[in-house]
Formats: sequence, structure tokens, C-alpha cells
Amino acid sequence: MRRFFKVLGEKFALAGFVGACFFVSCSTEEAIQQVLGSSSEAPVFLACKPVDAREIDFQFSLPVRVVSLNFEPPVAVESRSDGVVVKVILGETLNGGAPMAADLLVEDEAGNTLNVLVPFRARNDRLPKLLINELQDEYTKGTRIEFVELKTQSAGNLGALRLFVTSYTKNPLVFEFPPVEVGAGEYICVHLRTLDEGAVDETGTDLGLSAGINAAPEGRDFWVPGSVKSLHKTDVVYLLDQDDKVVDAVMTSESPDPWWSKEHFAAAADLLHKQGAWVAKGGGIPGPQDAIPSKSKTASRSVSRDESIPDTNRAGDWYITANSSATPGKPNSTKRFE
Repeated sequence: MRRFFKVLGEKFALAGFVGACFFVSCSTEEAIQQVLGSSSEAPVFLACKPVDAREIDFQFSLPVRVVSLNFEPPVAVESRSDGVVVKVILGETLNGGAPMAADLLVEDEAGNTLNVLVPFRARNDRLPKLLINELQDEYTKGTRIEFVELKTQSAGNLGALRLFVTSYTKNPLVFEFPPVEVGAGEYICVHLRTLDEGAVDETGTDLGLSAGINAAPEGRDFWVPGSVKSLHKTDVVYLLDQDDKVVDAVMTSESPDPWWSKEHFAAAADLLHKQGAWVAKGGGIPGPQDAIPSKSKTASRSVSRDESIPDTNRAGDWYITANSSATPGKPNSTKRFE
């Protein structure tokens, strides 16, 4: 698997696509046609979509015929169809949310060929109901690491769930969960830095496995590689499933300004509004005045959900804890900053 993705990375580098999600190469014939101004239109790869635990769809701009298809890790193919959408039925059920890659060679009726090398996650239809439960946006050397804590409302599989932090514009997708079975009522803490050798992801039943800063034996710990600050006092944090549906979200702001000063916050607010994931006081797209006031936030205080009330997707569901009352991986402290 590692070797396969190493090759994938090498191909990205050769093609000049840094950070791209697929590699496409065209035939010599197509290149000649483009130079000569031929009217022949080559197919374009559009998307890879895991439909269920056994079906993977590859979408193209034009009808194509599959020349070859391989998966990594290897998996048998029961059937496949040609066309604008290449439907592939696998001979076995994939582990929901598991990382996969497909190497697909296709050609159109004019003989133009296209090679697609695309990583993806197997379909996970058992995502648990969960809520973002606590945020800590401050780092203190040796004692505190920024984190986003989740709380499950039902049992399920976390595989392919994605955590976004809007202020980290270099890569808002800060963490994608591996396939992990969880029960209802679990606290899951995503630590936003990795500083210790003992900071390991807890993917099994041993919740005391991780020994990193702020790791809790009662909760399930995951760690974002590196040591870059990603979460800030003014931010929009949200979870997306494989269909880009917002699972839960939270907005914080240091200032009750009428509108966002940065476009990426405005875009995130628009996304949450369209999906009903955060509600503005007067309706419409939520602005800073609709976010949780975070001006009083310090290194020893966290932004915490009131676990005693139903979720309404409003700032009123949240509060700032008292000094030294952050509780990563545990039930939220009821001590509030006054």
C-alpha cells in the first residue's frame, strides 16, 4: 500500500500537480491532435464516488471503455460497465471508510486514452450520530495542546468522517478518521498537534493507549501530525460526511461585527446556513454576532457545549468554562466563566 501511494506521489510530481487527488495522462495521439487543432475532444475524468460497500462509480465527461482496472489493496471485480459513468461492482464488501486507490485506464471511441490514478475512501454507511462538544484553541508548551472534542450520540463507524478548521486556509481539512468502531456516549478528542512519541491514535478498544499531552484514558484520542497552529478564537469548525453533508458545526468569534472580515469565514457560514447546521438570530447567513463570543477565552478556558440541553445549532448551546476547566476526553465541566 505504501509503495503504491509512493508511486502515486511520484506521478503527481512529474505531472506538476502538488496535492492533487488524481493523476491523468493522455495518449501521444491525443497530444498530436491538440497541437494540430483537431476537433476530437478527449474524455476528462470528473469524479470517483463510492456508492455503497461494493459499488464504485467513476465519472467522465464522455463515454469511455475500460481497458484495465486495478485496486490497491487488491480486490476482485465482479462486474463493470462502460459509458459516461463506469460502474464497478466488487466481489467483496469493503471495510467502511478504509483508504483505497484505483488505477484505471480507459479509452473513448476515437481511441484517445486516459489513465486515472485516484485515492478514495470506501463507502461508510454506518457513521454514528455525533456532536462537536468542546474546543481549545490555545497551546501552552508542555501542558496544553489545541483540540476539538466530539461526543457520539449513537454507535457506528467513524471511517471517512472529515474535520475542517476554516481559519487554517492552507488545508482546512485537518483530519480524516480511519475506520473505527465506536459506541454511544464516547468522547473523541482530536488533538491538533503531535509532540510526543506516545501520542498514538486509539483505533481499538484500549482507550488508555495514548500517552500524549492532554490524552485522557476515559476518551478516544487522535492526533493531527505536525506542530502547526490551526484553530483560532475566531473560527468555523465543522464535520463532513462522504456526501459533503455537514454532520455538526460550531462558530466562534472574538468580535460581534455585522459581517465576516475574511472571505473564507463567509463561505463557511454560507455552507452552514444552506444545510441548517448553524442558525442566525434573525435568519439568513450567520455572521460573527451569531457565533459563540470568544473574547474572554484564555489558555486555561475552553469553549464547551452545555450537555444538559438539546442541540439547537445556536450559540446559546455553548459557554466559556472557568479557569483550568477544560476537559478533553471527558464530560464537560459545568463551571462557567462569569
